[in-house]
Amino acid sequence: MAATVRRQRPRRLACWALMTVLLADLLALSDTLAVMSVDLGSESMKVAIVKPGVPMEIVLNKESRRKTPVTVTLKENERFFGDSAASMAIKNPKATLRYFQHLLGKQENNPHVALYKARFPEHELGFDPQRQTVYFQISPQLQFSPEEVLSMLLNYSRSLAEDFAEQPIKDAVITVPAFFNQAERRAVLQAARMAGLKVLQLINDNTATALSYGVFRRKDINSTAQNIMFYDMGSGSTVCTIVTYQTVKTKDAGIQPQLQIRGVGFDRTLGGLEMELRLREHLARLFNEQRKGQRAKDVRENPRAMAKLLREANRLKTVLSANADHMAQIEGLMDDVDFKAKVTRVEFEELCADLFERVPGPVQQALQSAEMKLDEIEQVILVGGATRVPKVQEVLLKAVGKEELGKNINADEAAAMGAVYQAAALSKAFKVKPFVIRDAVIYPILVEFTREVEEETGVRSLKHNKRVLFSRMGPYPQRKVITFNRYSHDFNFHINYGDLGFLGPEDLRVFGSQNLTTVKLKGVGESFKKYPDYESKGIKAHFNLDESGVLSLDRVESVFETLVEDSPEEESTLTKLGNTISSLFGGGSTPDTKENGTDTVQEEEEGPAEGSKDEPGEQAELKEEAEAPAEDTSSPPPPEAKGAAAPEGEKAAEKDGGDKPEAQKPSEKGEAGSEGAPPAPEEEKKQKPARKQRMVEEIGVELVVLDLPDLPEDQLARSAQKLQDLTLRDLQKQEREKAANSLEAFIFETQDKLYQPEYQEVSTEEQREDISGKLSATSTWLEDEGFGATTAMLKEKLAELRKLCHGLFFRVEERKKWPERLSALDNLLNHSSMFLKGARLIPEMDQIFTEVEMTTLEKIINETWAWKNTTVAEQAKLPTTEKPVLLSKDIEAKMAALDREVQYLLNRAEAPLNASTSDQSEKVIPPPGQTEDTKPIPEPEKETGPEAADSEPLELGGPAAESEQKEHPEQPTGQKRTLKNDEL
Repeated sequence: MAATVRRQRPRRLACWALMTVLLADLLALSDTLAVMSVDLGSESMKVAIVKPGVPMEIVLNKESRRKTPVTVTLKENERFFGDSAASMAIKNPKATLRYFQHLLGKQENNPHVALYKARFPEHELGFDPQRQTVYFQISPQLQFSPEEVLSMLLNYSRSLAEDFAEQPIKDAVITVPAFFNQAERRAVLQAARMAGLKVLQLINDNTATALSYGVFRRKDINSTAQNIMFYDMGSGSTVCTIVTYQTVKTKDAGIQPQLQIRGVGFDRTLGGLEMELRLREHLARLFNEQRKGQRAKDVRENPRAMAKLLREANRLKTVLSANADHMAQIEGLMDDVDFKAKVTRVEFEELCADLFERVPGPVQQALQSAEMKLDEIEQVILVGGATRVPKVQEVLLKAVGKEELGKNINADEAAAMGAVYQAAALSKAFKVKPFVIRDAVIYPILVEFTREVEEETGVRSLKHNKRVLFSRMGPYPQRKVITFNRYSHDFNFHINYGDLGFLGPEDLRVFGSQNLTTVKLKGVGESFKKYPDYESKGIKAHFNLDESGVLSLDRVESVFETLVEDSPEEESTLTKLGNTISSLFGGGSTPDTKENGTDTVQEEEEGPAEGSKDEPGEQAELKEEAEAPAEDTSSPPPPEAKGAAAPEGEKAAEKDGGDKPEAQKPSEKGEAGSEGAPPAPEEEKKQKPARKQRMVEEIGVELVVLDLPDLPEDQLARSAQKLQDLTLRDLQKQEREKAANSLEAFIFETQDKLYQPEYQEVSTEEQREDISGKLSATSTWLEDEGFGATTAMLKEKLAELRKLCHGLFFRVEERKKWPERLSALDNLLNHSSMFLKGARLIPEMDQIFTEVEMTTLEKIINETWAWKNTTVAEQAKLPTTEKPVLLSKDIEAKMAALDREVQYLLNRAEAPLNASTSDQSEKVIPPPGQTEDTKPIPEPEKETGPEAADSEPLELGGPAAESEQKEHPEQPTGQKRTLKNDEL
């Protein structure tokens, strides 16, 4: 019995483990009933949500607009976001931060930092020596990094989404430009972490746009590949993307639509902002020329005036897109001098001539990276606000050689809608139709290492090796493993970007460091000493390029193998538990894998991700120098040679890559080919000793980040706490402002009411003077000392005034309710009296009410009449300034009691009426010679047998009654026919 209990215990534990996982999923699901997406543009952002009952909706901001300026104003005691901050840009340009995303992930010597200083000289940028980055120096006490400013904006976007969704939101998908490198992506993730957001994915904005386009045209996608080009020119940059749509067969969901990013081209500085800056410079030159002889200062030296000119340039660019010319005018541009000048579209196009020449550049880059020609592109679709400039469309149309450009997508909201669809797909709270996404790696990543090699002459030298880890335009997310076979001691290797020759010299300078990380391994030598009798299978480094395009080194392992004899002892409890849990989650196990669970993990993770672009043989490149491959890895070796062939078979399987993981299994097991027929006992005994045992030792890893160091954990915690304190301060400020506004509004409204006739009627002159005096005193206090008053003091003052005016307001409200309430009571009393009178006229033989019931109703009616007459008479004797005795709540209570009694009697009357109606429908016209007094054949009271046992109680007069009569042959058929005639 004890043995039986031990065998059942692993399954019981496995069930508990499964229940724990399901419970954790349910708890996580309860906290994520709504998800959001944030489309972070250079100039504005769009927020979208999905919640139960609201599928994919753009969030309106506090000004009821669908897009919000990416602008933050930071002052000593307050912050402003969105439209409020944009309006502060003219009053306080130094404290208003815009286009700060251009500084994310960039060090101080980056050309974009110098460009930002030239564009916005009013901002003072400090230098962080620890990370070699810059930060905004608002004042000696206020300084914020670009990540902190972005975190504030993300937190504001979440508050907008939560107000719109009316529930808390934690999960989000954030869009980033496709050309963001590893440092820039990590900076966005750190900003989201400061804001307390759980980032489900950083999705490229061009991918989100392509997803939105495909989701709404799912029916048009078939097995024939469709190549679509999206040309996205926004405010800060331009991205051209070639996307292929077609249906593919998936492992889990069958045939589903898929989008694949085939080619990407971009220009980091080509956008609407540069056009506006050109216009601003033109307007500044015109204003200086108008004041040339007045010895006036240069308008470029005045930050407020330049902020006004930039706002006017933005408006001018929009108007000139639809008009040939327009008048630019600004009141009080500088020194109370107005500015007015006419600007034509031709002048605008001349100012931006070199910018328009760069429009075809991203198209050519995209075609080159996709290795495609323009003839293969079916349609070119415009995205982004700057594509509305007519000259941009003209140049682009000429470059692509199409008849027209596609404008059948929302240029502003497509990325936000695609991102929120992906957020719903990644969330556990929603189920959406699958849409396969194959994004592409823009910047290739490789591994570099150096090892000693021995020349033929016996001289040892160092050899530098490079292995491509993730190739350019290869799909992601995916995992890869690189194996170092010839190291038995601690060593280092480097993770760097690959060939970036497709970038120009200026783009390479903006890109920053091409070296990502140096990996220092510790514990390799100790692992070899720990397993001296085992054969080394190499040092395996597991890399992951996740959904956000961020590279990480998951782990490094030292793997050893040996051949051991099979032990006849019973499997351990832990092994059984592992196998049971694996089977519950759908994982199968064979006699080999039961004792070597690591092999199964190796099969899953060593190969490239599903859908990898790597060809068979690429995995061999990810090894330092692999052994010679076995001749045939798919056929099992003979049993007698199994012990020696297994290690070689595994190496060959690794070299073949992960595209065919099935081929690994027979080569690792050896005897897999003979599983179809049960072996003889002698053969089984021979096969048991040929079992491989694999040991995996974790290797210590030290990472030295070379491109841009991440914020240390303590500094990240301090930044998050600083932002939380600012948010709490804003909430307290909003609560205080709300309390002050409520107090001020109450004072003004009450002072106005004191002179209204309805309030004067129910109050004495002395009462009104008392209230007016208190209101005036509070108003004076609010003007003199209200600025320093706390929220509690303001609420206390409001509570005192409301208590003082409560009696006055109560008397007025009661008098307003009397006519309606009394009229309703009179109507109810009259109808109840008529109902009672009719009930008493019913003959005694047909009476359905008892005498007690009618007497009770009569008593309630009389008491209600008496209460109403008495109370109204007493109220008429009272002065209008006293508290009334006739209260609306008492009238409602009397009506409720009377109505309840009447409803009870009405419900009593409905049952006999329904029964009589049924009897009337069953009335039978007697046949000739039979009087009506003759009773028809009665229905059997109860039937015996199986039919009666299965039958349900049926009501008379309906179809059920007809079916029941058909089942009784003893009832005359003539009566049934007569019943139908009677019903007709």
